[in-house]
Amino acid sequence: MEKVLVNKQTEDLVRGEYSAVEAREIVSNLISQKINFHNLRDFSSYERYGKPDENSRTRIAELKASRKSILEIIDAAKEEGKTVKINSNITIELI
Repeated sequence: MEKVLVNKQTEDLVRGEYSAVEAREIVSNLISQKINFHNLRDFSSYERYGKPDENSRTRIAELKASRKSILEIIDAAKEEGKTVKINSNITIELI
């Protein structure tokens, strides 16, 4: 059977209600993985070409800022004894 290529697809990455502790772990891990990816990319660029990957450096700063603001919200939820609802989709598109 031949597989048909889809040009664009969206999937749920994270979906549900979590305790503040669980939400903090989920968000921290997701963002940390992306930061690590860009750190490796930057390091590789420096090793190969003698210059940093400015795109990755910019993205690292953006991700750190996002992590900070998201964790502030989650920490506030914890202080108030609330749960956290997280919905995160990933869209893959062939271009």
